[in-house]
Amino acid sequence: MNYEQLISPRTVKAIMDEYQLRFKKRFGQNFLVDRHILEKIVAAADLTSNQYVLEIGTGLGTLTHALAQHCHKVVTMEIDPDLIQIFTELNRQDNIKLIADDALASDWQIVLQEAGWKGERLSLVANLPYYITSPLIMKALESSLPFASIVVMVQKEVAQRLQAAPQTKDYGLLTLIVNYYADVEIVTKVPRTVFIPPPEVDSAVVKLTPRPSVLTVDKNALFAVMRSAFGQRRKTLKNTLKPLLQQWGISAEELESILDEMHLSVDVRGEALSLDQFGQLTQYLLKLRK
Repeated sequence: MNYEQLISPRTVKAIMDEYQLRFKKRFGQNFLVDRHILEKIVAAADLTSNQYVLEIGTGLGTLTHALAQHCHKVVTMEIDPDLIQIFTELNRQDNIKLIADDALASDWQIVLQEAGWKGERLSLVANLPYYITSPLIMKALESSLPFASIVVMVQKEVAQRLQAAPQTKDYGLLTLIVNYYADVEIVTKVPRTVFIPPPEVDSAVVKLTPRPSVLTVDKNALFAVMRSAFGQRRKTLKNTLKPLLQQWGISAEELESILDEMHLSVDVRGEALSLDQFGQLTQYLLKLRK
């Protein structure tokens, strides 16, 4: 079975009938049946013939087989026993290694090394179940693996959050943390009609290109400040940071002085600050930390 066959709705339905496959909502199963979207995902990954790809969510193997045409080896992870059985019986590609495991719970470094990876160029590609989108993206970005690119299909609203600007409704903690680690590009929007079964929302393909952060401030302190700032979105920064400042021994008056130094209102909210401004704020706070 190859992706040319698997991209056909008729083939997908025939496989479902043959194996009496029923979609499991808890795994967020929606199978892509659109050639143009598939090709855009593969192109965005910018694969080379000597590299490895880690894929999360094998499904029927449509994307898996397309990736395998452009790289040295695909290591693909699937949690559903029914799909594991189907893929195992239908796959004829030598450069695909199926791992039957939970991608969130597993150690990707070990998974890849056991599949033969020795530090070659590496990318992550996934048509993500929506319920694990944020934790899986964060696992990828915070791992020690040298991903050249991370290309994921996500809910359209999540894609908008990843690329949001300050002072917009989509801007938040996820925006800041992802942009700390990587450059973000929305590759293409994906209508719900190109899946079997169609999901309840539209999607988008997003490419994250990991890079060293441009900020020199302590990461743990920065993330603590940003998490506090968005803990209660409707409140001012002065109020949301109060518990953290108490831990650090910094007074409200000292924070007000810092905000004035940064030319920010004392009533400013976290959603108004850019990543650079959060870095600057954290630097000031660390100088006063007791």
